[in-house]
Amino acid sequence: MSPLERVLSRVRPDVRALHPYTVQPSEGFIKLDVMENPHRLPPALQRELGERLGQVALNRYPAERTLLLKAALARHAAMPEGCDLVLGNGSDELISLLTQALARPGATVMAPLPSFVMYAYSANLLGVRFVGVDLRADFQLDLPAMLAAIERERPSLLWLACPNNPTATLWPQDDLDALVEAMAPHGLVVFDEAYAPFASRDARHRLARQPHVAVMRTLSKFGLAGVRIGYLLAPAPLAAELEKLRPPFNVSVLNTEAALFALEHEAVYEIQALSIRAERERLFQALKALPGATPFPSEANMVLARFPDAAATFQHLKARGILVKNVSAMHRLLTNCLRLTVGTPLENTQLIEALS
Repeated sequence: MSPLERVLSRVRPDVRALHPYTVQPSEGFIKLDVMENPHRLPPALQRELGERLGQVALNRYPAERTLLLKAALARHAAMPEGCDLVLGNGSDELISLLTQALARPGATVMAPLPSFVMYAYSANLLGVRFVGVDLRADFQLDLPAMLAAIERERPSLLWLACPNNPTATLWPQDDLDALVEAMAPHGLVVFDEAYAPFASRDARHRLARQPHVAVMRTLSKFGLAGVRIGYLLAPAPLAAELEKLRPPFNVSVLNTEAALFALEHEAVYEIQALSIRAERERLFQALKALPGATPFPSEANMVLARFPDAAATFQHLKARGILVKNVSAMHRLLTNCLRLTVGTPLENTQLIEALS
C-alpha cells in the first residue's frame, strides 16, 4: 500500500461513498440551470460597487462591517423582537451548523421529499438519521403521512423549504400550521425561504409567536449568488448557541461590502424580482400550451415541468446552447422532469422557441 493509499484508507467509508455536488460547465450557454437571478447591476452601479470594493481593507479580518451587515439584514427582513440573526457563508453552511447543533445521539432530521438535497447530505455527513416523507404526486404535502412520521420519529429538526426546491411549490398555510403545531413537543422547524423574493407569502410572522420556529434566507436568489451570504432569523437563545459553532470569520470583507451595497440599492433588486415573476408566468403559460409538457405551479424563480422524455429534451436544449437541470434521477416523483430557471425576457423567448 502506497503512502497515499494508506492516507485514503483512513478516510471515513461513508465519506468515500459520497458523490460531490457538481455544477455543469456553462461557458457559452444560456444558463438556466441553478436558479440564479439573470440580471446584473446597471453599469453605473457596477462602477460604484467596484470603487467601493477597491477601498476595502483586505489586510484586516472581518469585524465591524459584519455587524453592520447583520443590522442591515435584520432591517431588510423586518426581524421581530426577541430574535437574532446568524450569518452563514451561503445557506449551506447554516444547514450544516443547525444539523451539527442538534446532532445529539439518537436525533432525527426530517424533510418532505423531494426537496433541497443538502438537508439529507448534512445529516448523513454528521451521522444524524435522516427521514424523508414523500410528497404527493402533485408535489403537495402528504399531511397525514407527515403528521404520522412526526409522531413516530419525534424529529429534532424539520426542514420546510417554502417555496420548495426543485418543485417550486408553496404549500398551503393550513398544512404548514398543522406541521408546526405537531413539532412543538419535539424540536425545531426551519422554514427555508431561499426564494422569498418571488413568493406571495412568508413565515416571518411565526417568529413572534412560535418559539420553536426559525426562518432561513439567502441573498443568492435576491441577486448575489456569487457573494455567498445566507442568514438565519431565530429566537435569540438559539442564535446564541449557533454562534458558538459558526467559524469566526466565515463571511469575507468583500462579500460583506457587496451585500451592504446591494441592500442600499434594494429597489433595483425589487424591480428585477418583479420582472422575474412576470417572466415566470409567461414561461408557465408557454409550457402549458406545449404538447406533451406538464408544468407545475411555481412561486419561485424556476418552473418544474414534465416532458415525455426529459433526457432527450435536455440534450435538445443543450445542443441549442441552453442549459437547464434534469432532475429526473433525484426522486421517483420527478421522473422525466426538468427544472427551468426563469431568465431574462430574451433568454426565456429563446427557451420557449427551442422547446417549440
